[in-house]
Amino acid sequence: MELGSILHFLQDKTILVTGATGFLAKILLEKILRVQPNVKKLYLLLRAADAKSAAHRLHNEIIGKDLFRLSKENLGANFIPLILEKCTLVPGDISLEDLGVEDSILKEEIYNQTDVIVNLAATTNFDERYDISLGLNTFGVKYVIDFAKKCTKLKVLVHVSTAYVCGEEEGLILERPYHLGESLNGVPGLDIDAEEKVVRDKLVELRQVGASEDEIKGVMKDLGISRANFYGWPNTYVFTKAMGEMLVGQLKGNLSVVTVRPTIITSTFKEPFPGWAEGVRTIDSLAVAYGKGKLTCFLGDLKAVVDAIPADMVVNAILVAIVAHANGPSDNCIYNIGSSIRRPLRYGDLQDFGFKYFSAKPWINKDGKPVKVGKVTVLSNMDSFRRYMFIRYLLMLKGLELVNTAFCQFFEGTYLDLNRKIQIVMRLVDLYKPYLFFKGVFDDMNVERLRVAARQGGVETDLFYFDPKVIDWEDYFLNTHLPGIVKYIFK
Repeated sequence: MELGSILHFLQDKTILVTGATGFLAKILLEKILRVQPNVKKLYLLLRAADAKSAAHRLHNEIIGKDLFRLSKENLGANFIPLILEKCTLVPGDISLEDLGVEDSILKEEIYNQTDVIVNLAATTNFDERYDISLGLNTFGVKYVIDFAKKCTKLKVLVHVSTAYVCGEEEGLILERPYHLGESLNGVPGLDIDAEEKVVRDKLVELRQVGASEDEIKGVMKDLGISRANFYGWPNTYVFTKAMGEMLVGQLKGNLSVVTVRPTIITSTFKEPFPGWAEGVRTIDSLAVAYGKGKLTCFLGDLKAVVDAIPADMVVNAILVAIVAHANGPSDNCIYNIGSSIRRPLRYGDLQDFGFKYFSAKPWINKDGKPVKVGKVTVLSNMDSFRRYMFIRYLLMLKGLELVNTAFCQFFEGTYLDLNRKIQIVMRLVDLYKPYLFFKGVFDDMNVERLRVAARQGGVETDLFYFDPKVIDWEDYFLNTHLPGIVKYIFK
């Protein structure tokens, strides 16, 4: 593994980034432009109907974010000219051949100039429609690899997956590939093309019977979960990401391909400044609900390890991996980017940090009053959670005096709303349960080799840090992450 200066490598390089409006993609873009403005070109592939729509998304969803505050302060009036000079917008869609790029001149330019591709495009919804998730997370990988093979100067392709392609595996989870047709539960016959046919046939069937768009959406969501469960995965997201990895192994040929598997990505640890966040990510949904006084019950194992890793560390690992594998084909190299081996964090820690933070700095609600938080009722299994929800349901109904038929009709909607809320909660619990009781830790031997090579090979380790051992979780949550969540996510 030959390494050297990351800054030197990035100079005069052309990089194609898919999913350019995503959380990690924005941090990657900001980092490159801030530390190496002499990068030659950044092609930003994003979903847009045309160049005007793409420009709108660039200004509103990327450079308009507070994330670029430091770059704007440092560059002043030169910031926009730098963006216009270095960034080329590419309207497209990775679920289509040629990544949906219709401009033939631009497409040839990308083929002839691209040195590095970073594939960050994906849908991360656990229960996304199966047709959408399969198109982006699975077949999107095929189209990215097909596109990469046409790039004459390409040195390396980084495919960003997720550590949770392992499903509900327990113990030490290795940095190993998943092979075509492999299932997690031993059920034979997983065929990616057959999965596409299942989706296609179901859509034809639904349209023939005149199903509404809402009905089609519901069926597609249920289909994704059922297909995932059939082969041993807990949800559509990780199932389709695992199949995407299978296609990497099958189709990469002589390409140098690196698969990066982050765990639960949290706000920035240090750069461009601590605490930047966007969107309600897995554990942040708990923080938001708790801080607003809406989380009174928690289902899970407080002793279980929750593998979190700050977003800037993930981006730094990607950049170091690019340089490490740009010199020749890699043997399907996989990196688990997480903390559970080197700096484990537990759900009990999250509970303590949340109580300390929101007790000292309570959220001010819309009425201008501070929200008082207390200790959360922790339930350790599904049976106790169902009993808890049933009791809550009865208490919510208590006091509804159904005097006559008119009142019965009036309150019928209330009963239906409560039932619907209970159903939604139970569905969410089913989706998140595998992670609330997760019993695995992620091996990071490949990542450790990368860290050692970086220290020995001239990498600017102060700029491209990605060792979770430096994290003090209590300090990070109380002084960085939770303040960032309140600032950027609480509404």
